[in-house]
Amino acid sequence: MSEQIAQQPTAPAPSRPRRALPPLITLTDRAVVRLRKLYASSHQGQILRITVATKGCSGMTYEMEFVTEPGTGDETIRADDLTLLVDRKAAMFLIGTVMDYESKELTAGFTFTNPNEKGRCGCGESFHV
Repeated sequence: MSEQIAQQPTAPAPSRPRRALPPLITLTDRAVVRLRKLYASSHQGQILRITVATKGCSGMTYEMEFVTEPGTGDETIRADDLTLLVDRKAAMFLIGTVMDYESKELTAGFTFTNPNEKGRCGCGESFHV
């Protein structure tokens, strides 16, 4: 007779806790105020969608457009009481980005402080990672 040896199930090796990723995009107070104004007025019922496109001197640029509903490849970001959309293909380039709104004497608009950027072109319109 042959004896059968019962095998004990092996416990999975303990895994290290995963490090939390920074938020995809955070908004400054000025950006929140400006977006609220836009969502309440000329862009009521729309959502701001942020993408990263290939163009410019350094290779990439931020693009924003207002849409009525998320696309199939969009990540939904909630900041305060606001909703933003980020193109899933752009997400890896935007992790940890801070979106601000600046109003200067001759210009006004949203700006991005992105820790993934390795450089910008001279005019500041495009960047590379």
